Formats: sequence, C-alpha cells, structure tokens
Amino acid sequence: MTSQNVDNVPVIEDWSNLLGGKIAVVTGGADGIGKGISSLFAAHGAIVEIVDHDDSLLNETVEGIRALGGHAHGHIADVTDEKHVEEFRQSVIERHGSIDVLVNNVGDYRPLVRFLDSSPESWKKMYDINLHHVFLVTHAFLQPMIDSGGGSIINVHSVEGMRAYPGDPVYGAMKAAVNHFSTCLAASYGRNGIRVNGMGVDITQTKQVDYISGYEDVENLWESWAPVGRLGWPEDQARVALFLASDFSSFVTGHNIPVDGGTHAGGGWFFSPEAKRFVNRPKKL
Repeated sequence: MTSQNVDNVPVIEDWSNLLGGKIAVVTGGADGIGKGISSLFAAHGAIVEIVDHDDSLLNETVEGIRALGGHAHGHIADVTDEKHVEEFRQSVIERHGSIDVLVNNVGDYRPLVRFLDSSPESWKKMYDINLHHVFLVTHAFLQPMIDSGGGSIINVHSVEGMRAYPGDPVYGAMKAAVNHFSTCLAASYGRNGIRVNGMGVDITQTKQVDYISGYEDVENLWESWAPVGRLGWPEDQARVALFLASDFSSFVTGHNIPVDGGTHAGGGWFFSPEAKRFVNRPKKL
C-alpha cells in the first residue's frame, strides 16, 4: 500500500494565521526588510526571535510587535561572530526547544570598493557580512530543526547574485554563493523535512539603501527602471517570506525567487557615459 496520498498535503486551517505557534528566528530583524518580516510573521501568529546589533532599533521593534498583541524576543548579537551565534542559539533553544523558521536576512553592500581598489581585507569583510554568517546561523539551528521534524529556511540575498553586478564583483559573488547554498542545502536536507529557499531582493526602500533621495524629480522613470513601475518596500519582501515560511509553499524548495519588481527579468544595469559607471536608474533615456 502506497504512503503517497493527498493527505500528505499540510492542511491550512486559518489563512489569517499562517504561522500560528511557530518559532521563527529572523537575523537583522529590527529594521528594514528584516523588520517587515518580523512584524508580518508575528501578525500571523509566530513567536519571533529577533537578532540584531542595534539595541535601540531592536527594543523598538520588539515593543511594537508586542503592542499589537504579537510575541517577540530580542537578542543583541553580531551574527558574524561564532561565540555570539552560539549564545543566542542557546537562548532560543532553552526557551523553545527548537525552531520552525529561520530567516537569514543580514547583509550589506558596504564597504563598497571597486575591484581594482579592493584588498583581501575588503573581501573578508564582504564575505563575513554576506556569506559567513549564513553558514554560522544555519549550522547552529539546522540540527534542532531536523530533530523536531523539519522547518523552513529562507536566505535573503540579492538579485545581484542572480545577474551580473559590475559595481562590485566580490559582493555579487557572495550573494551568488548564498543563492547556490540555498539550492544545495535544500537538496541535502529535504528528506529531513527541511525546506530551503532564497529571495533575491532589489529596489526596496530601507534606511540602508535609499532609492528616493536624489531622484524625486525623475520618479516618472520608475516605469523604465522597474517593470512593475514602482519602488519596493519591506512589506513586499515580507509577504514573499511569509509564503516561503508557511505551508502555502510546502511543495517549494531549492528555489531563489527574485523579489525585485521585475528588474532581473527586465535588464537591470546600464553603463552611463555621462557618469562613467554602471547605474540602475538612468535619469536620461
């Protein structure tokens, strides 16, 4: 008798509470895209363990979630530091026993150094903040997730890891590595109940990357810069993360979804003879 039947499809009992009772860890979850994810996860019933290096933003985000009736805890940590990662892992595991969702959201394009001017030191910094921490945090929580029956891992990287990034090939390579790590990990641990997917983000307004300042007088060109014709916001990224974290995506693993308003499909970077560099929002067509 076969064990393969429609009953294997997870039942979604409450579509307005997609993560009810789930334990979710979100790195860099106190601001920007991470805050959007933390807040939406909590709104859908998750208990969110937020990791960030900014004490003020962390407290603000945790209190904001709690004020709306959600559940969240904050951890001050440098996710590139093995000792810090182990400390917050122990704290989370002691509180909950395991986790159901892991969002590796931390990343940075800085220090932005053109390759000819770069050095092993700048490469190391780029590696630590964009790839090393993904290995550290995933390794820390993978076994508990397996032991508890599985879960969802979401790696937030960049569309620059899915297309050429002339501005900084090292940054592009780090993001491409997260992209492929997600695919490989999914193939390795799917039979243990672990789903792994990536999100290639782009043109999303945050404090880290400001897409508005300096472009107010040419915002009519958004229909040229992005096929969807508008700027993205953390809420746009959070909705895709919610899909990947929930049972809506129970048959989706090993994929990297561009959450970019269509910039990957539409092109992306243009060489500007006037600026003598590549730009992703030319002010003159």
